[in-house]
Amino acid sequence: MEGRRINDSVVRLVRGDITDLEVDAFVFYAQSDLVLGSGFGGAIAVRGGPSVQKELDELGPVATGEAIASGAGKMKAEHIIHAVGPRFQEEDIEAKLRTTVQSALRCAEDKAVQRLALPAMGSGYYGIPPSLSAKVMLEVLKDHLQGDTSLTEVVICVLDTPQYKSYEAALAALN
Repeated sequence: MEGRRINDSVVRLVRGDITDLEVDAFVFYAQSDLVLGSGFGGAIAVRGGPSVQKELDELGPVATGEAIASGAGKMKAEHIIHAVGPRFQEEDIEAKLRTTVQSALRCAEDKAVQRLALPAMGSGYYGIPPSLSAKVMLEVLKDHLQGDTSLTEVVICVLDTPQYKSYEAALAALN
């Protein structure tokens, strides 16, 4: 997808491995204890090397709705933004997800990130429906990019077709 221009920034949707993108930083939907564990966290631990978890051990825990940045170790990105968001069936899931995305974007701004990649926040393992994740993320992104920002490119990187279709529809519907 070519992308959607919002103010002076471009938002693109891709399918792939977020840890392998050529960006300044990418967001990881983290657990509050910041232990990388299995799945996507395990991939970060392997690809980034032990320095990532070592740094996280000194930064955690992090409350739901907050985000912190670490180095990315041996990966292409310079930073990983660890955003702790809600899980499916929590109360006020939409508001909590909105706060989490806002925190991740503020964290990126604090690091003067120009090219940022975001996953389908909370969708997948944490059970937030892709359509809700897409709606909230794109609303927050639009509001953020219409203000003063260092971000020139935001890549939403998804893994599967249901996520892709939800984000594609939400991006197309964005006014």
